Amino acid sequence: MKSVNLNISFEKYDGIEELDEQDRALCQLAEQALTGSYSPYSKFKVGTAIRLASGETVLGSNQENLAYPSGLCAERVALFTIGATYPKATIERMAITAQTDAFEILQPVTSCGGCLQVMAEFERKQNSSIAVIFYCLNGEIMKIPSVQSLLPFAFVEDRLTGAKA
Repeated sequence: MKSVNLNISFEKYDGIEELDEQDRALCQLAEQALTGSYSPYSKFKVGTAIRLASGETVLGSNQENLAYPSGLCAERVALFTIGATYPKATIERMAITAQTDAFEILQPVTSCGGCLQVMAEFERKQNSSIAVIFYCLNGEIMKIPSVQSLLPFAFVEDRLTGAKA
């Protein structure tokens, strides 16, 4: 038997004012994306802003549906928009934030497992890291250098793409 430890490093900020100008602007766009959230059932809004290497930014917000499994998280809305609209684009970084009137969010809200898998696929497809910023409105911020840090055991099956194992 061999024991293996996984460690991740990330940057932690007390507030948005500590970020550099580009990351601060991306967080503000994620906050702006909250206005597009359709969340009448959970009343939990999530907004995502993704900056591409071209300098363009794509926004996404969560979209609920009365048939709950039919909704989609903000991260996947934005990522699938990129896949459909900018299929060869390189994603540099993404900022994710959340808001609800039901309670005070005191720490950054992280992505669900389904979103992490999609994020990992985009990172793998472009063969370069995607930095992820989890932004708590009026609070703490976590900046992770790569999706690989968030999902080190992402599902990968090369035989599905025709590649030999």
